Amino acid sequence: MAILSFIGRVFFVSVFVLSAYQEFSEFGSDGGPAAKALGPKFNVLSKHVATHIGFELPHVEMKHLILGAIVLKSLGSLLFIFGSSVGALLLLIHQAVASPVLYDFYNYDVDKKEFVQLFFKFSQNLALLGALLFFIGMKNSMPRRSSSSSSKKKGPKAKAN
Repeated sequence: MAILSFIGRVFFVSVFVLSAYQEFSEFGSDGGPAAKALGPKFNVLSKHVATHIGFELPHVEMKHLILGAIVLKSLGSLLFIFGSSVGALLLLIHQAVASPVLYDFYNYDVDKKEFVQLFFKFSQNLALLGALLFFIGMKNSMPRRSSSSSSKKKGPKAKAN
């Protein structure tokens, strides 16, 4: 049963590993195509935050954001494969932060082709987020095994007359 769980985690994490590898291989000195695609979306998000919340987001180099995403996905994936809740939490943070920025369907009209494409991708990432939450919940709901001999169950004692 443990091997099936391990294989399932490997398949699940392959989504994150492959995207991190692609971003890393195209990274270059300027952050690659991911930084060019993220730049305008991050600027729109910054304007939304400044307008609605009144908080000015600091200027950040896009290549640093891409590098942070690569590190989060890589480290989170490695830890998640071995069953760590910390790895799932790192992947959860990445999904929660990156999905609304990358798949900004809310900036398009419902009739537009871009809305449907972005909403579909956002929904897929939402499913990954739900799976990570499920893993964390299941991991925390399972009783922990203790290795000490005093906690092992002992059979009933015979009554002494």
